[in-house]
Amino acid sequence: MRTVLSKFIDNPAEFKKQLLLWANPNREVVFLDSNSYIQSYSNYDCILAVDAFTSMVTDYSKSFEDLHQYQSQTKDWLFGYLSYDLKNDIEDLQSNNHDGLEFPDMFFFQPKKLFLLKGNELEIHYLRLCDDEIESDFEEILQCSEMHSVFQSSVEVQQRISKEDYLSKVSKFLEHIQRGDIYEANFCMEFYADNSQINPLEVYQKLNALSEPPFAVYFKNKQQYLLSASPERYLKKEGTKVISQPIKGTAKRFIDKDLDNNSKFQLSEDPKERSENIMIVDLVRNDLSKTATKGSVKVEELCKIYSFQQVHQMISTVVSEVEHSTSSIEILRTTFPMGSMTGAPKISAMNIIESLEETKRGLYSGAVGYFTPNGDFDFNVVIRSILYNAQNQYVSFSVGSAITSLSNPENEYEECLLKAKAMFAVLS
Repeated sequence: MRTVLSKFIDNPAEFKKQLLLWANPNREVVFLDSNSYIQSYSNYDCILAVDAFTSMVTDYSKSFEDLHQYQSQTKDWLFGYLSYDLKNDIEDLQSNNHDGLEFPDMFFFQPKKLFLLKGNELEIHYLRLCDDEIESDFEEILQCSEMHSVFQSSVEVQQRISKEDYLSKVSKFLEHIQRGDIYEANFCMEFYADNSQINPLEVYQKLNALSEPPFAVYFKNKQQYLLSASPERYLKKEGTKVISQPIKGTAKRFIDKDLDNNSKFQLSEDPKERSENIMIVDLVRNDLSKTATKGSVKVEELCKIYSFQQVHQMISTVVSEVEHSTSSIEILRTTFPMGSMTGAPKISAMNIIESLEETKRGLYSGAVGYFTPNGDFDFNVVIRSILYNAQNQYVSFSVGSAITSLSNPENEYEECLLKAKAMFAVLS
């Protein structure tokens, strides 16, 4: 049981900064920020969960079964992540590529302390065992002020796959497409830094300021960090409604208004970008149909262009209805990993991805989010993100693009560099 209090916040933007500064020393932190981006299906502007009362850590074997048991027992707010490699629990697949990060495949925790901000209204949910700390914690948060870091996060980033190898690998994907093995695959490559130290909070703040995405995440589990500027929702459940919003299609932003509008228009009309988005929409419709009530899967928006600080994106919205009795974990299991990060057909695409990529994806292209006590959930897609293992002193970020029959290898490479731009900027 939780004690719930409400507070009026005069300056929500300043309060969010204070909230994160106050939270950072905790062992477990999940900070979710919409950056005031106006989006459909948004419940909160900002959420903070800190300090695990209980937690679960597991590798891929029986992971969804373990999560179902954990969620059923706690019936409380849970925060955490699903890594891409949980695919191996769902299908007969493997992940044997290099893993410098060494994060567990799944991690969730039940926070002692939870803050939910919407507009000027703050809800504070504390477990009863620590509810006598609410007022003192709130006063501490209001006293937090930005400290100037003496530690400068600057690392020498290396590229796991050379440009030459990247172009060669894209050609191999195209051969698979020409043979009919797949229609589309999301091909990713890693940028990394060995023996490197960063200030995770400082890096997150810079990345978030550069991108201002609707699904920003600062995640900490002891010495493992995710610093995410994700623009993409993977899956949300609200009552009996399930919402997926896959992104496929990217174009540059320009300072010049006419050039920027032209870039946006060109993206909306680009046959290659529309084709790859529609292919993934079909895949998502198929995934949602596994748990949906008959005839309830619908496309609410198709190939709509949304603008972010760094790029324009093509986003579709696919929804379905489920029975009240349908398990939240089953909805996740039957749609994971998300189609926008795999390809079609999904299993063939994942097998080919494993053979041609050189890094185990881990948390990258997985999902971070939360469950509510009644079994609703909301998860993002982990892209445009920096991952850091402070114990290993290993920094990593990956980028990818969708390979279809219309792909030009040089253009795909340039798209990857465009997506990597913000991460390079904050690390160098």
